[in-house]
Amino acid sequence: MSTTLTMRRLIRLALSSDPRIEVVGEARDAVQAKEKIKELRPDVMTLDVEMPGVSGLQLLADLMTTTPMPVIMVSTETHRGSAAAVEALAIGAIDCLGKPTDAGKAEAFSALADMVVVASHARVTKRAPESLPTRSLSQDSFIWNGRYALIGSSTGGIEALERILNDFPKNCPPTVVVQHMPESFLANFAQRLNGKLLPTVQLATTGAPLLPGNIYLAPGGNTHLTISGQRNSPVCQLIEGEKRSGHRPSIDHLFDSASFLGDYAVSVILTGMGRDGADGMLRMRKTGSTCFAQDKDSSVVWGMPKAAYDNGAAERLVALGEMGRVILESCGRGSRRQARA
Repeated sequence: MSTTLTMRRLIRLALSSDPRIEVVGEARDAVQAKEKIKELRPDVMTLDVEMPGVSGLQLLADLMTTTPMPVIMVSTETHRGSAAAVEALAIGAIDCLGKPTDAGKAEAFSALADMVVVASHARVTKRAPESLPTRSLSQDSFIWNGRYALIGSSTGGIEALERILNDFPKNCPPTVVVQHMPESFLANFAQRLNGKLLPTVQLATTGAPLLPGNIYLAPGGNTHLTISGQRNSPVCQLIEGEKRSGHRPSIDHLFDSASFLGDYAVSVILTGMGRDGADGMLRMRKTGSTCFAQDKDSSVVWGMPKAAYDNGAAERLVALGEMGRVILESCGRGSRRQARA
């Protein structure tokens, strides 16, 4: 773990008191952290954004291209869904936890042990030094066939979504995304994507029509994102409600509401823990929707995709590197199943 001495003591205390965890080492900066990783080969690392010399974000990026491992970011810079927190998740961090500004508030780390245990089961793979791959489809070569893309994701989903949506041309199919994250994170994530991608990315609002060239992200908070209207003119609708499948926004909520789209819809479940979206996707498939799930080898956590495949909802498992292309092919004029003549 890399952070200040006082914070390292608090983190060690929080983790060492949990019988599931053994703290094998500490580091004061990036140089020492790399030495400790090579020597101790830890299963999980906690990492601070603020460190002397190389920043935590730069160290995280280096690790993901050389020695990938599950990382939990612990920093004052990861409070309230900050841009630094979203950047860390996009680089490959499993989760983020804000550290207390008052060093005596050790209870701020009460959730850290569970985060570390979850992270220990994550599958983290080496990524290319480039942050995003080259786009594989130009705007001129994509012609929308009238189908809508609905995507659900959770742990590991920030990085996965960026890779997939980077393939989308400016005139992409109308795309609706539910990512399990707090409201403040989602606002920063939408802003980040809108600055990086060709299509327009926005937080969904009630009444917003699903139009080509637009990606709608569930805003979270006290609401679920659903779809209503007619097959050829659906709109976003935010509804208040309790958590479903342990989450708000819930993928099951989105998929259930969109079952009226039938074969006008392509639904996708990406990496994540649990089974949110599996039941909703099954109902969508029964109405004619095309349904995909991310494969095991490319998933950080193969929980939600596995549930969707095991219950017969997902008709095909797709590697992350191929998912963008597969979605576009299903929503483009070249698809064997046309939603519109």
